[in-house]
Amino acid sequence: QVQLVESGGGLVQAGGSLNLSCAASGLTFSVLNMGWFRQAPGKEREFVASETWSGGLTYYTDSVKGRFTISRDNAKNTVLLQMNSLKPVDTANYFCAARLRGPITKATIADYWGQGTQVTVSS
Repeated sequence: QVQLVESGGGLVQAGGSLNLSCAASGLTFSVLNMGWFRQAPGKEREFVASETWSGGLTYYTDSVKGRFTISRDNAKNTVLLQMNSLKPVDTANYFCAARLRGPITKATIADYWGQGTQVTVSS
């Protein structure tokens, strides 16, 4: 059973930066396709970014392109989400997800989920 634990959320002013981290355990990390999603109150969980198991391909939702960067460290079993130029609309609970077969580009195909970490961006 894969366990995912997110960290790094918090309160930041608009224009600021935060780095989220997701630590994985329970399965060989290097075979997992990893992703980040977010969910604001009253809204559906939406895709943010993902990276394939090899690190060769990355995907981003349009609203974060050029501001967020996903990366993975297979030696540390972690996936990171570097978030720059944050905006109030980025405020949400951010979830780490993993999938065994294929990249993650939507919530319905993820195999495993973390508990989430809250990101709040003030104006």
